[in-house]
Amino acid sequence: MRWENDVEVGRWIRERLDPGFETMHGVVPRGFEAYARIFHPAWVRSVSGGGVPTNDELRAMPEDEEARILSGLRDEQATWADAAAAFGTVLHPLAQWNRIVRTPEGEDWRHRRAPDGREFHAPIEGDLPPGILASVAEHLVAHTTTPDDGVAGVWEGWGGLLGGFGSTGRAFLTFTGDPEEAHAAMLAESIHDPFNNPYQKAVWQDGVLSREISEGARLQLPQRNHVLFAAPPRTFADPDWVAFVPWSDKTAEGFPPGALHPNLIWPADRAWILVSEIDFDSTIVAGSAALVSALCADERLEARPIPEGANLQWDADEVNR
Repeated sequence: MRWENDVEVGRWIRERLDPGFETMHGVVPRGFEAYARIFHPAWVRSVSGGGVPTNDELRAMPEDEEARILSGLRDEQATWADAAAAFGTVLHPLAQWNRIVRTPEGEDWRHRRAPDGREFHAPIEGDLPPGILASVAEHLVAHTTTPDDGVAGVWEGWGGLLGGFGSTGRAFLTFTGDPEEAHAAMLAESIHDPFNNPYQKAVWQDGVLSREISEGARLQLPQRNHVLFAAPPRTFADPDWVAFVPWSDKTAEGFPPGALHPNLIWPADRAWILVSEIDFDSTIVAGSAALVSALCADERLEARPIPEGANLQWDADEVNR
């Protein structure tokens, strides 16, 4: 696996995209036989399977009871179907999370309390857990003639990925266990030199990727630009792919290697393409009808077929109004 500086290998994608975001084809190429939407998992917080007390309820409890409740809190992965059942809504191929969890206008759809008291937390946008991507990749590998030859693209805008002059935002990758620590580190990196050394020449700061790659060519698409890598699709069928892809960050002390989710994956024969748009809470696979059928039949995945031209904008859910 290596950096791919010949970005023309992705020209075919650009030629099959729409200029705007009116449909999913602002980021997902047209022209495939079928499309699957793979819902990213959500999270639910409960106390021994029951509801989570509100902060006011916790404050009103005796200290020992509050401690008992807090010690029993647990976070578990949840499906969209779980959330729909809890909120009395309908999971359908074009469902949107904010409507699934019945979010009133102006309220936070990322954290919603169901009628049974459990707290549901929204899926992560642009990211499938490595194990779920591995399950998807098993099917991808089975539906291409080139499982050992393909391309992966990573969005250039992820903080910390690329090096640059000044802050690279790499703290967000290095201190993933503590968001507040990450934010403080990023601010310190951003302001130290400009304020204390206003006439000092800007210094190159490394990102996860080398300076050569950081300053190299990008696959320029209508909505996003990507750094490309020659990457066998078979790579992603291993749940440990995060440890050995070229954009894996192995330098953070005290943390295991981590890697950003690839936003694009396609095989050399272009039999399919996987798109994890950074603002989508689902991953889209475009390919053959057989591939889409296999993905949607896999019980490890929460996937539904969607039509070409599908609208996945936040207000597109016409069922859960």
